[in-house]
Amino acid sequence: MRKANIERNSKETQIICSVNLDGSGKYNISTPIGFFSHMLDLFSKHSLIDLDLEAKGDVNIDQHHTVEDTGLVLGKAILEALGGMKGINRAGYFVMPMDESLAVVALDISGRPYLGFDADFSNKKQGELDIDLIEEFFRAIANNLKANIHIKLLGGKNDHHKIEAIFKCFARALKAAVSKDKKALNDLPSTKGLLD
Repeated sequence: MRKANIERNSKETQIICSVNLDGSGKYNISTPIGFFSHMLDLFSKHSLIDLDLEAKGDVNIDQHHTVEDTGLVLGKAILEALGGMKGINRAGYFVMPMDESLAVVALDISGRPYLGFDADFSNKKQGELDIDLIEEFFRAIANNLKANIHIKLLGGKNDHHKIEAIFKCFARALKAAVSKDKKALNDLPSTKGLLD
C-alpha cells in the first residue's frame, strides 16, 4: 500500500496528515476553518485517497498559515506515498461541472513544480474561508508534490459552486495521475529515467 504520515509543527501551525493513495476515499478531517474542511472532505472522496488530517493554526492572526501549511503537508505526504513513482500514470486531466460552474484541471507529477491558477470569485469569503487563500493552498501542493498543476475556472456565478468544482476536479485529475498503469508497473514514466 502506498501510504505516508507527515507531521509539521511550527510556531504558526501544528498539522498531522496520513494518506493512503490506494484507499477508498475515507476521511477524518479537522481544521479550524469549516468550509476548508468541507473542501478537503470532497478532495478525499473524489480522489479515493484516504485522508486523516488534523490542522491547528494561528487563525486568530489570519488563516494564511493554516491553509498554506495544510497544502504543504498534503503535497509532501502524497509525494512520499508515491515512493519511486514507478508505474504511475504521472499526468491527469479532468473537467468538472458543479451546477452552473465548470472547472478544468490538468496536472503532471513531473518533478518541476508550477501552478497556473485562473479563477475569479465574487466575494472575499466563502463561509469562514478567505477565498484568496485557495490559490495559495494549491501553490503549496504544487511546490511540495513537485507537480505542474493548471487550474482554470471556465464559468460560474456562485462562489461555493466554483470552489467545489475546483476541488473535485483537482481530486479527479490527481486520482488519474497517481493511478497505476498496468502496462508499465516497473517503469518510470519518463524518457530521462528520472522525474526532476
